Amino acid sequence: MSEPLFWLGASLLLVSVSLTAVLFTAVPVLLELSRTARSAEKLLDTLREELPPTLEALRLTSSEVTELTDEINTGVKTATEVAKQVDQGINSAKSGTRRFSRGLKAAWQAWQNPDNDVIRDNR
Repeated sequence: MSEPLFWLGASLLLVSVSLTAVLFTAVPVLLELSRTARSAEKLLDTLREELPPTLEALRLTSSEVTELTDEINTGVKTATEVAKQVDQGINSAKSGTRRFSRGLKAAWQAWQNPDNDVIRDNR
């Protein structure tokens, strides 16, 4: 068994069997990689076509939401100012009503007591 030609032949046979096994295993893997690459290419093409309009729609929606937010803020500020004005009007009306009722009381007392020179302050 010390024949070098025998060992060379056996080595070549083992190398060729190993290469054949690798090729039989690699061919289906390479075919699947090819299919995956085609699928990825189709996906990227679809993204290239669909993504810009979608991003533009998102930008437009964002600007519309910003405009609506500004309008709502303006409406809330206006409503707050109107509420303050109504509150001031109500307070003014209450004050005017109190003054009017005091005036009526003083007039009634003066009319009831024409001899009385001093009219009391009815607060």
